Amino acid sequence: METFRGTYTVLVTPFTPDGAAIDVPALERLVEWQIEQGIHGLIPLGSTGEFLSMTREERQLVTETVIRTSRGRVPVLMGTGAEWTRDCIELSREAEAMGADGVMIIPPFYSCPNDDELFTHYRKVGEAISIPIMIYNNPATANVDLQPKLVARLAQIDTVNYIKESTLEVTRVRDIIELCGDKMNVFAGILGYESFWLGACGWIAVASNLLPQLCAQMFEAAVDRQNRDEALAIYKQIVPVVRAVGGPFYVSASKAGLDMLGLPVGDPRAPRLPLEASAQQALRQALDKLGVLNSINMQ
Repeated sequence: METFRGTYTVLVTPFTPDGAAIDVPALERLVEWQIEQGIHGLIPLGSTGEFLSMTREERQLVTETVIRTSRGRVPVLMGTGAEWTRDCIELSREAEAMGADGVMIIPPFYSCPNDDELFTHYRKVGEAISIPIMIYNNPATANVDLQPKLVARLAQIDTVNYIKESTLEVTRVRDIIELCGDKMNVFAGILGYESFWLGACGWIAVASNLLPQLCAQMFEAAVDRQNRDEALAIYKQIVPVVRAVGGPFYVSASKAGLDMLGLPVGDPRAPRLPLEASAQQALRQALDKLGVLNSINMQ
């Protein structure tokens, strides 16, 4: 089984200008560009992909489009999170049948399950599929915090091999590795640069929607070459964009940024609004400083 590592983009979902449908050509173009830029993997239908604002049929279309377009050149892990365990199982089985390399599963986010309920949820999904599961710890949005001791318990499930750790507590990386050993591979969800030095094997980035090459290069410098100076120099370059697409407007900012790069992907779906003008200006300035405005159009 392939080991996942590197910088993976948690992809936005392009919509048509009226927001009524998936923009399949734009999604195909986004996937091709990401791979051409050297990204190590793709994760559609995560939080940035607006999975909760899509129909089941639309999620299927995104899954089919990304897997078909990527053609096995990079791993594709599909977001299959759902509030009901049965739905999560069905979505995960469907992703496996369609050729996904793995699935990323956020905990049920409304029922606020306890540790036993979470273990049972992931165990049932794990028993239903044979591809790896990446559990997704994002307490800011899921209302559930997968603490390191619970992560160690979840690591006993054969197919639960990865975690996306999306808190601002970088010591979580240290603690998870200490408790789980080689049974759990840690991807940073926010603090990519910082997490690499504590043993994270990857970074699932929002910013790499806009800067896939630089985000991939930072991982390679830090993890493959263990070159702290090189990695830090790249990090300092990208941190204004990392900040600009962070916070509560990460979807709106990512979509606005792709439009600035020359790949329109539509607005986010309601209740999200397009990025405010002042934030757009700051993002444009950050991208301009990196010399990437309209860069996709120039390729």
